[in-house]
Amino acid sequence: MTRGRRIDRRVNSIRDDAAILAIERPHPQLWKYYLLTCLVIPPLFPILILPMWFRYHTLRYKFTKEGISMSWGILFRREVIIQYARIQDIHLRSNLVERWLGLARVLVQTASGNSSAEMTLEGLTEFESVRDFLYDRIAQNRYRLFGRRATCLVPTPDVARRFLADDSVAASGGERS
Repeated sequence: MTRGRRIDRRVNSIRDDAAILAIERPHPQLWKYYLLTCLVIPPLFPILILPMWFRYHTLRYKFTKEGISMSWGILFRREVIIQYARIQDIHLRSNLVERWLGLARVLVQTASGNSSAEMTLEGLTEFESVRDFLYDRIAQNRYRLFGRRATCLVPTPDVARRFLADDSVAASGGERS
């Protein structure tokens, strides 16, 4: 790779980061999605639309150097804050209607022991850029903790003896000896 391409990639990355850090609200298409989902059950439309309206109009995102925060609600205000160091996994999810509207949800999971996502960023059109941004922050944190290596660490025989082999676990019925 030439030096010019590396510099160009860094400039694009900085520009993309600035765009992600500037996201504060969901895309207006999310309101259309909420309307369409409420219309699925017409008799319940008047009951369902009010909470969706409040959710859409109070939903806020904030991307900082340390983490992400998401808040919504008027009477019962909720705020979820996740530091980049706690993020374990990121998923993109969208159904047929969301794809038609150009939207997707970014599901952020932590090691909290909960099987569902800790935070769901919804109403995003730049969902792939957000996912890449979050993966970059995860990588930066791991490089800071463990450093970068060109090869994988192969344990010495002394270190390898501390771990159980798969066949010894199976022979003992899953219990350690």
